[in-house]
Amino acid sequence: MRLLPIALTYFLEVARTGSVSEAATELTVAPSAISRQIAKLEAGLGVPLFVRHPRGMVPTEAGTRLLDHVRRSEAESAVLVDELRTGRGLHARSLTVACSEGFARRVVPQAIAAFRREHDVTFHIDVVTRNEATRRVLEGAADVAVTFATGPQHGVRVESAVVVPVYAIVPLDHPLTSRDSVGLAELCRYPLALPAPGQSLRDLFDIAARIENLAAHPVLECNELSPKYEFVRCGGGIALVGGLGDIEQDAATEGVAYVLLDNAVFRKREAQVQTMAGRTLSLAAMRFTALLTSFVRPPVSRSEPRD
Repeated sequence: MRLLPIALTYFLEVARTGSVSEAATELTVAPSAISRQIAKLEAGLGVPLFVRHPRGMVPTEAGTRLLDHVRRSEAESAVLVDELRTGRGLHARSLTVACSEGFARRVVPQAIAAFRREHDVTFHIDVVTRNEATRRVLEGAADVAVTFATGPQHGVRVESAVVVPVYAIVPLDHPLTSRDSVGLAELCRYPLALPAPGQSLRDLFDIAARIENLAAHPVLECNELSPKYEFVRCGGGIALVGGLGDIEQDAATEGVAYVLLDNAVFRKREAQVQTMAGRTLSLAAMRFTALLTSFVRPPVSRSEPRD
């Protein structure tokens, strides 16, 4: 059930699909009805909301500002409808977390388990790419996202941002196992398993390699973590991973060794907890977001004192 006025509902779907005809199909209404409502909305506001192209419609600057407002309103409306239907109020409802795989392995489940010890809330985890995690928060499909980012993100509020060191994961019998850190040039002497281009870690690796004039040719490209860990355990080569939580415990669990990659380029990547900018979160979402930020922290070593 939507609480938005019909004109804003049509506007939102056209902005999402980029097409009046596709929006009409999704909403099961006539394209002419959508066109009339968009024209009426533009006339009432006195500004164009879309740039019309032969292949689609793109929001103008005014349209983008209105889109941000409508997304916030729809997200808050969905929360209200759920609470009215269930009668459970703010303290007992479901939350959706969008995150990339690295956070879904331990950090997000650990935070959820801790939160549920005191709150009767159900959760849904969407494991998606880093850009998709941000998009789902931006569009109200997720209450909170935790993902890697390399710069400011439009339309989201960054609740916390932590620079997470990058580690080489190596077999236990590898020559680098006893090292505290390794440089990129030395790392490139070994077979490497890397994410595909377009992933933040791979993009930063390629930048760092160009800066140092290194020729790196990965023997394995894979965006999922589990195959890379198995590849390393079997002695196939070295992979890269962001360090979160207790890295010594993590290394022991995975049966590998972690060696810090010493390169300034990788410090440009942040682990961010994101919510929709301007959206009023439910009490449950606010409390969980606050807890989640405490789990997204730089790695802890057992040899160092903990806070």
